Amino acid sequence: MNIVLVYSPVPRQVREWHLTLPDGATVAEAIAASGIRLEFPALESVRLAAGVWGKKAGLTHKLQARDRVEIYRPLRVDPKVARRERFTRQGVKKSGLFANRRTGAKAGY
Repeated sequence: MNIVLVYSPVPRQVREWHLTLPDGATVAEAIAASGIRLEFPALESVRLAAGVWGKKAGLTHKLQARDRVEIYRPLRVDPKVARRERFTRQGVKKSGLFANRRTGAKAGY
């Protein structure tokens, strides 16, 4: 079966491998067959997060023909921390659900 393995080492740069694997192959087998760890040695020490067509999948997930396996980069910043910092920078008046309130309107409307 033919599959595609995709990895983006940095934003706006994508590396693709077109692989032919036996039926019943797993995500881990696809990663091993691609040689991605040889090309990107930094991935050797990191536990890889992978998905199939944008949905998170474990390394034991069985692949089907024409699947697209995606290797995800680890987050550099925790999204909760980033949101909290953005909120403190912008202030209460410019953010939130009711930031664009009509003048004279009741709170929450």
